[in-house]
Amino acid sequence: MPDTAKAPRLDRFSLPDASGHFGRYGGVFVPETLMTALQELAAAYEVARKDPAFLAELRHHLKEFAGRPTELYFASRLTEHAGGAKLYLKREDLLHTGAHKINNALAQALLARRMGKKRIIAETGAGQHGVATAAACAKFGLECVVYMGAHDMARQALNVFRMRLMGAEVRSVEAGQKTLKEAINEAMRDWVTNVRSTHYILGTAYGAHPYPMMVRDFHRVIGQEAREQILAREGRLPDELVACVGGGSNALGLFWEFLEEPGVKLTGVEAGGHGIKRGEHAARFAGGRLGVLQGCKTYLLQDADGQIESTHSVSAGLDYAAVGPEHAFYRDRGRIEFTYATDDEVLETFQLCSRLEGIIPALESTHALVHGLKRARALPKDKIIIVNLSGRGDKDVEQVAKILGVKP
Repeated sequence: MPDTAKAPRLDRFSLPDASGHFGRYGGVFVPETLMTALQELAAAYEVARKDPAFLAELRHHLKEFAGRPTELYFASRLTEHAGGAKLYLKREDLLHTGAHKINNALAQALLARRMGKKRIIAETGAGQHGVATAAACAKFGLECVVYMGAHDMARQALNVFRMRLMGAEVRSVEAGQKTLKEAINEAMRDWVTNVRSTHYILGTAYGAHPYPMMVRDFHRVIGQEAREQILAREGRLPDELVACVGGGSNALGLFWEFLEEPGVKLTGVEAGGHGIKRGEHAARFAGGRLGVLQGCKTYLLQDADGQIESTHSVSAGLDYAAVGPEHAFYRDRGRIEFTYATDDEVLETFQLCSRLEGIIPALESTHALVHGLKRARALPKDKIIIVNLSGRGDKDVEQVAKILGVKP
């Protein structure tokens, strides 16, 4: 259970500490051959984050290339359907390449160029991070290799083709479950082998320090915009923010600007799959325990012997056995609450949002929308909820049609 009674006042700017820890979570758990590369990256980012020229260039590309700022959209028909609180959608789906992932991909590509690294590797599950990385590499003339599980390649074939169109080499990973965890394993093996010439653009707020901090920072623009926009629209802060949580980058991007606002409830929504049964979900806080995986210490799905359990989600982007360490820290503090949405709920809400708002949400984002609608039904009409629509659902339409038995 979260222990908030003895905890000092939350200071988000103190996290992580110098060793990359968020309380007992995070850190650096990697082969010795990667330590120098991580130290180099941490040093380069520490300089870049304070460099006005770097920040100005990043803002320029986010505006001109990615399409920021994104709109804060009042979902009037979903609000009417729920019958309660006002429901706003932060429209990250409107960004170039179709998801929030482009924020981090552009920033890390600029950082890699600054470090003299001309070869980029990345992992991807749903394909959105892979597409964003491919786009950033094409823009800056960088070699790009993306690792993707064979199972995910089959259910996200459109994104595979998009990556290849933009010049990326997409390497199929056949090991294990053939999903995101195995793609990360292969990307890390590549990095160990080619560490001098290669930068690894990790796609979420996970892994060894400085990645959780760095990726979080590159997505903070989501919450910065949302704060300004809701104050302009409603004259006050929202009552609740909701976002889906795989590794957790889009959620931290939205939540971070509100962490020290006790009147704003923060809710992360994990993948409930077929229900909280072993191997049937990816809800780490509902069925996980403390452990170490792929660079950091956090909550993850593992058995009593420490072996990583199988996961399942209709959403390839949430189908991962671990959660970002900063989320685990805030959960312990009671600052972020976590729940889950099942595949059936997601499929129903995917269709509902498409039909009522003319917006097809990514299956990942739909997890957040499931809970947002539940909260909108439960709260009175003078309350305000913002749901982060982290990506668009074009990539998921064919998969959903197959599940529903409909010819696209």
